[in-house]
Amino acid sequence: MIRTLDDLRTRLGEIRGADRPTDRPRVALVSTLGALHDGHVDLIREARERADVVVVSTFVNPLRFRTADETAAYPRSPEADARVLDELGVDVVFAPSAAEFLPAGTATTRVSAGDVGLRYEGRVRPFYFDGVLTVEAKLFHLIAPDVVVYGERDPQRIFLVRRMVRDLDFAVEVVSVPTVRTDDGLPISSRVALLDEADRRAAAKLSRALEAAASNADMGVDACIAAAQSSLMGEQRISLEYLSVVDPATFLPVDEGHHGRALALIAATVGGHRFIDNAEISLR
Repeated sequence: MIRTLDDLRTRLGEIRGADRPTDRPRVALVSTLGALHDGHVDLIREARERADVVVVSTFVNPLRFRTADETAAYPRSPEADARVLDELGVDVVFAPSAAEFLPAGTATTRVSAGDVGLRYEGRVRPFYFDGVLTVEAKLFHLIAPDVVVYGERDPQRIFLVRRMVRDLDFAVEVVSVPTVRTDDGLPISSRVALLDEADRRAAAKLSRALEAAASNADMGVDACIAAAQSSLMGEQRISLEYLSVVDPATFLPVDEGHHGRALALIAATVGGHRFIDNAEISLR
């Protein structure tokens, strides 16, 4: 468990070894906010398959949140996290304080996510992706991972990280892992356990809306969106924020003439908690 930048540099220097310039171990990074669940476990296992050394960060990034109160309210389970990471044999756990990792606080220099960063999740939280990319860029700089592993629950994040890697010439491979779901189809997250039974049933309809979109993909994008919206009609517990179909190559909305692979995106609030989900569809 490493909490300072100097200790991180020292430990990674020991792992890589200055006397091993041609036979250095391959390093994987899994960047998290802690409060680990089965989805994180899958990411760490994938990282282990792809590298000799696995580094997991558990930094609660204040740049992702609107206020200091929201940052403070984010769930934390350091003791449980430590047990999970130990059982998985993680080599390095990086758990710095906000003052250590971001000494300038929220006034720090930031990476801009650009126009795509202001769409979908960024439309609801315009500060969010700049905050995500800033911390990911700093982790890439400090750790210099060969590979970084993300879950597909947030494909916009993956798209923007990949674009940042390309544009800023980070020498890192970005790998995505399929979403881990509950028995009723919800993507596993810390929010699921906070729902009561009625809200849980309502939230499960979000993934069914995506299934409806996929089932109507052969009739075009408008039919996809209409089918998804129809499946949610009458569910008063769901407050829909957005429902879009995008081109995964650009993350911009597809037009009616688009054919081939696309992503259906959905975000909604249920029981006071936000949920995002997505599904790959094939438009004909």
